[in-house]
Amino acid sequence: MDLDELTIDAAQARMASGEISSRQLVEGYLERIEAVDRRGPGLRSVLEVNPEALQIADALDQERAGGHVRGPLHGMPILVKDNIDSADRMQTTAGSLALLGAKVTADAPVVARLRQAGAVLLGKANLSEWANFRSSRSSSGWSGRGRQTRNPYVLDRSPGGSSSGSGAAVSANLCLAALGSETDGSIMSPSSNNGVVGIKPTVGLTSGRGVIPISHTQDVVGPHARTVSDAAAVLSAIAESGVDYRANLDKGALKGARIGVARKFHTGFSEHTDRIFQHALEVLKGCGAQLVDEVEIPGHAELRANFEDTEQRAERIVMEFELKAGMAKYLATRPDATVKSLADLIRFNEEHAEQEMPYFRQELFEASETRGTLSDPLYRRALAHDLAFARGFAAMFDERGFDALVAPTNAPAWVIDLLDGDRHLGGSSQAAAVGGFPLLTVPAGFALDLLPVGVTFMGPPRGEATLVRLAYAFEQAAPVRRPPRFLPTTLDLP
Repeated sequence: MDLDELTIDAAQARMASGEISSRQLVEGYLERIEAVDRRGPGLRSVLEVNPEALQIADALDQERAGGHVRGPLHGMPILVKDNIDSADRMQTTAGSLALLGAKVTADAPVVARLRQAGAVLLGKANLSEWANFRSSRSSSGWSGRGRQTRNPYVLDRSPGGSSSGSGAAVSANLCLAALGSETDGSIMSPSSNNGVVGIKPTVGLTSGRGVIPISHTQDVVGPHARTVSDAAAVLSAIAESGVDYRANLDKGALKGARIGVARKFHTGFSEHTDRIFQHALEVLKGCGAQLVDEVEIPGHAELRANFEDTEQRAERIVMEFELKAGMAKYLATRPDATVKSLADLIRFNEEHAEQEMPYFRQELFEASETRGTLSDPLYRRALAHDLAFARGFAAMFDERGFDALVAPTNAPAWVIDLLDGDRHLGGSSQAAAVGGFPLLTVPAGFALDLLPVGVTFMGPPRGEATLVRLAYAFEQAAPVRRPPRFLPTTLDLP
């Protein structure tokens, strides 16, 4: 079965005609996971496949045969990031050995919504362990349970993170779509690095319950897919809003749109990214968008500066406090787990250092453990600082009449380095992460014709529908997405 670049609409059409069944589709993806992810290039993007996937597909095929189709996700195989609870025979571990074997008592609401929409949970995707908030020297896509995820375009390049497996698997055509999660960049980075579409929703648009936490003020679940339409279909299924984000897809949506160009803090890191971004701006202008250049996000410089007399940004301080409190609250929902607190996790990692910390340690865990409760004055001041920034950022959209801002998502994928960690240049995620605002990244071009780079559309709270419309029009005007070739390295370039 030819699965390359298969879309949800195309799969539904083939099922409606009787050409394929959900079972056959699942079988095809399982075969491809075995051939590409576990053998062949060895991407290590999928931690495990769902032993009940074929049974679920059979039941959905029977529903279809009886005349009942639940919607666009009926029978569609979707991977779920391994920090999102699924109450089935699969594990939920955040990539850590510490939670192996501990049962999950209930589906996370986003997983329950996928099931209700008729999706087939195909498996769990690898990730940067603990969503990349364990060490300041981590390698994106590495976990104790799954080891290092690879980039399907060039295998020695980083897949980005923390939703590394979700982005890589979608790009490599191992599923129709996947769920990731973002606190700051964890959907945007792997989407751009792997040449796929990613949507980071407004915090609260999708439920955070049943998701292993970092920060309750910034964590959010969103989709990865190969097209804007497919990503919007998944977002429609998991969002609490009840909105169909595909309802107003329009190739002409950019005409007359007022879009701010956010260069400051987002350009100048990579000549390859800057070139691709400039071309994207020309596409937007050619489609009739009104571009307002050199827009500065109010308060962004202060957001990037150290807070008060500390040596950290307010965002980092908030995350450390919230990780400690949130992890204890989450682990209380896992009664079979032997770890009950962040301190327990730190101790587990020390006791299993050979498996869990062969390359980098747990500086962020240790810093978070020193923090007090959420009533601590430092936490309250840092949080107030971030909330003030969010109010100013939101006001800018209204005051200046912007439908969206655009920025390059990040530089091309860096070389995987297990010794010294990531070398992540640039990034479009921080302002929206702290504000809790939505982002959508879509492929915009290739560096050296090898490594994909995305462009990010930023919007105000609950601005997902507008971002989907604008990104869809851009994607239709400049369709650059192409499947990866699994090249081993860039070192052989002339």
